[in-house]
Amino acid sequence: MSTWKKWLKPPIGKFLVQLHKWNAWVIVLLTISGIVLSIGSIRGDLGAGRVWLKQIHIWAGVLSTILLIIYLPRMRKHLKQLRNKPGQKFNLSVVLFLLVGWIISGIILWQGREFTPRWNTAALAIHDIFTWVGIPYALFHSITRSRWVKEPTKRTIKAEEQIIITENGKIEVIRPVITGKPFYTRREFLRWGVGVGTVIIVGPMFIKWLSSNVLNIGSGDVGGVLTEADGSPLRLAPVPLADSVAVIGGGAEGRFRIYTVTPIPKFHSETWNFYVKGLVDKPLEFNWAQFLELKRKVQVSDFHCVTGWSVYHNTWEGIPLSAMLEMAGVQSKGKFVKFYSGDGVYTDCLSLDVAKGEDIMIAVMHDGKPISADLGGPVRLIVPQMFAYKSVKWLQGIELIEEDHFGYWEVRGYDNDAWVKA
Repeated sequence: MSTWKKWLKPPIGKFLVQLHKWNAWVIVLLTISGIVLSIGSIRGDLGAGRVWLKQIHIWAGVLSTILLIIYLPRMRKHLKQLRNKPGQKFNLSVVLFLLVGWIISGIILWQGREFTPRWNTAALAIHDIFTWVGIPYALFHSITRSRWVKEPTKRTIKAEEQIIITENGKIEVIRPVITGKPFYTRREFLRWGVGVGTVIIVGPMFIKWLSSNVLNIGSGDVGGVLTEADGSPLRLAPVPLADSVAVIGGGAEGRFRIYTVTPIPKFHSETWNFYVKGLVDKPLEFNWAQFLELKRKVQVSDFHCVTGWSVYHNTWEGIPLSAMLEMAGVQSKGKFVKFYSGDGVYTDCLSLDVAKGEDIMIAVMHDGKPISADLGGPVRLIVPQMFAYKSVKWLQGIELIEEDHFGYWEVRGYDNDAWVKA
């Protein structure tokens, strides 16, 4: 019985050591997976691996929660041990604060469909801020608590002992006497050095991220100059309607994060085209100049990414998808609308009933400016009430089909039901 008791409830010292090791490895796993998931250029190369990595990140977070729950019953005893150790007590407070913040915001992001976009946006900002603070702190803690810093006497040059022979023939050892306490110890110097170095390295990146993604210094503007593959401007740019010029939405609130699954494609004025094919009465095809002559309208809508961020009050200008389908004439067998990206890889699909929604648009302008290539221009689909993986970038083709089609991310694990909770 005592053996089982020791296994289930080990001494507090051994328990804390093992818990610390487990928590450290979980933090390392969360850090690596989180960094990879946050870098757009890497995300695109992962393909289906991105979904698996996201699941690893989630379950590492679940494990971190379990470790915290295991610790809580013995927290009181741990605090008693730290009664006269203010430094360690402060460290424990910081770690618990970070863990609780990560866990709560992580749960909201994990179950994002059960929360409104505002909740998800706030949770993502908190999760990111805690990461920017927590990872450097964990790095600082790991280095300054290492033996290399904690036991500097093992690496210092010690004063040599002197051996003398007295007149009586006795051997005596004279050891140097060190008096007084140094004003600044080697350990303190190393800790301050590591801390200042961490701030110098991480600080500018954090400020840049904070200003762009939380304080919204700059804007969510995705407008730019349309460029060809050789870098020269497209000969024709869309002329904005009056409501676009006025930016009737008041200007985008938030900032777009750039995610792609391929390198950003490049287009030429002479070769760019847009087509509607499949189960239609009248297949359509337009070059760039013809496409710009199509009747457009302006709408204001929000844009929500499944990863948690949103951009609100966007003023989009473009051709209503329903108008494009009406021009082509959908046959009775056409039940689904498949969309093709100009990158040659990305596709997605909507049911015909959904595709006829009045707010679904083939957009060419945002807040009065052409949509830049990194955000899906010159033409992209906008499906405001669904997560953005349905809003195909670099849209160049539409096909009416009889059976449902699972798009790029859906076949890699995303839900085909992409509706955003109101």
